[in-house]
Amino acid sequence: MQDKGRILAQAERLHVFFRGAGAEPVQTAILQPAETLLDLYGEDIRARAYVTSDALRGEQMLRPDFTVPVVQMHMDSAADPARYTYCGEVFRRQERDPARPNEYIQVGYELFGGESPAEADAEVFALFSEALSPLDLRAATGDIGLILAAVDGLSTTDKRKAALRRHVWRPRRFRALLERFAGRTPVPESRKRLLAEIETHGVEAVLNAAAPEIGLRSRADVAYRLYALVQDAAEPPVSTGETELLEDLLSIRETSVHALAHLRDIAVDLKTIGPAVDRMQARLDALAGQGIDVDLLDFEASYGRTTMEYYDGFVFGFYAEGQPGLPPVATGGRYDALTRILGRGREVPAVGGVVRPELVLSLTEALA
Repeated sequence: MQDKGRILAQAERLHVFFRGAGAEPVQTAILQPAETLLDLYGEDIRARAYVTSDALRGEQMLRPDFTVPVVQMHMDSAADPARYTYCGEVFRRQERDPARPNEYIQVGYELFGGESPAEADAEVFALFSEALSPLDLRAATGDIGLILAAVDGLSTTDKRKAALRRHVWRPRRFRALLERFAGRTPVPESRKRLLAEIETHGVEAVLNAAAPEIGLRSRADVAYRLYALVQDAAEPPVSTGETELLEDLLSIRETSVHALAHLRDIAVDLKTIGPAVDRMQARLDALAGQGIDVDLLDFEASYGRTTMEYYDGFVFGFYAEGQPGLPPVATGGRYDALTRILGRGREVPAVGGVVRPELVLSLTEALA
């Protein structure tokens, strides 16, 4: 186990680096209102966070990360543009891998506002790349905005598109929904029987014949779900062509320049991704302006889909090659939609990232 004092010293070196880049140091409370995070992510967050209860303040969480409270702080201040840096402990439950720490230090950098999101994306990525340059890490990039735009371009119902958007960060569930909406998955016999009964007798009759209410769902909730099943069953499947275009996009894993050319080809038939592709072009130009060799920069269209759900645009991570079991040394991305949610309708462009100093320390010592 590493000495905590040395980890804190490494964290302070990173913190000084970000302050030197013009960031204002900020701090947030270790105990955060659970309601905010539960509203953002649903009950899934409980599996990853420590939750406690306060007689006066209700449910509280040990801080699972800094981004949400920093965004809340910024949106309350209404000061744009702004750059912040922070350093402190975060807490994550580890029920499957006891070797992974449940308490560790995060150092972060967040950039709010500015006239050019592409320039801001490039600034943040280049800053992390510079801070980690002695470690010779592999950089991975992606863009959640491309996937969201592709879903919006499907010729299907708004409800189906909303379901796919909601599960972008749950790849297995997303795949199952796409297979179902494309008509590739056989309808279960139990659902066929239920739909047949509803068509014959109506929703109310099926509800009245059902067992007594149990659990948290009301009869109105159940009725709404039954109506939704009937309506969805009557919809035509997503076309084979559109499904294949989306699958093609999700499978892209190339250098950024080649990925951009591939995406341009897809955009010919899936036009809703055009603006996102243009933003990627602008970002690559800005990255090149920051001295990043974009010809060698990896791009994975599905990258970032298993991280926290507030990223809705450019995403990135830095990894130690040859150590696949090691968590990412740093991660980050764009989260404009989160500012709109926490800003109660006011939205500002925002991008940032975090680095784990204990991983920086161990990799630095391994190179010594």
